[in-house]
Amino acid sequence: MAEHALTQPGEASSETSGLRSIASDFASDRQAFRHVSWGKAMMWVFLLSDTFVFSCFLIAYMTARMSTTVPWPNSSEVFALTIGGTSFPLLLIAIMTFVLISSSGTMAMAVNFGYRRDRRKTAALMLMTALLGATFVGMQAFEWTKLIHEGVRPWANPWGAAQFGSSFFMITGFHGTHVSFGVLFLLIIARKVWRGDFDRERRGFFTSRRGSYESVEIMGLYWHFVDLVWVFIFAFFYLW
Repeated sequence: MAEHALTQPGEASSETSGLRSIASDFASDRQAFRHVSWGKAMMWVFLLSDTFVFSCFLIAYMTARMSTTVPWPNSSEVFALTIGGTSFPLLLIAIMTFVLISSSGTMAMAVNFGYRRDRRKTAALMLMTALLGATFVGMQAFEWTKLIHEGVRPWANPWGAAQFGSSFFMITGFHGTHVSFGVLFLLIIARKVWRGDFDRERRGFFTSRRGSYESVEIMGLYWHFVDLVWVFIFAFFYLW
């Protein structure tokens, strides 16, 4: 009993020392994950949390759609685009999807040229990605304007279930906000790449080590995530 009592304080002291060591490592300027920077790690944490948010939105949408007793609007009719008196089902949505998926390709090429430290091609491809993203947001604004003009509101719509309007504005609006912020940060990073900030290690926001274009890769993670989320929105909201 005496020996057991004598060992307890030492064990407690050892555990406390271990916890302090872990806290010290996290508080210092050391990497918590081997070969993974804090910027990448924190972006993955953010994307994981954002995945839960979008999942909750889509699950809530599916629950509302399956539980309502009022007929749900036909997506092919609601999102049809009339050109020259002819109605084209989901034409605008198909173009929006093509534009956003194409931007994922230009972003991937920007990251590739960033690895090669080709700042001009990297900046040009990032600007092209931002242009495609802005085009997507513009077409989404046109879609919102069209539906609002036709009487769709968050609390009602002329084609059936009232939950349609709230689901549409919440899900597409939240995603559109992500795309808008992505475009803004694409322009910021592209400007820094074009000026050679990452080559000269110029002080400022999003500055990395000399010769490291890690910020471009982190921006690519965010942009690919936004594109992937749209694929699920397109499948569950527009095709279902």
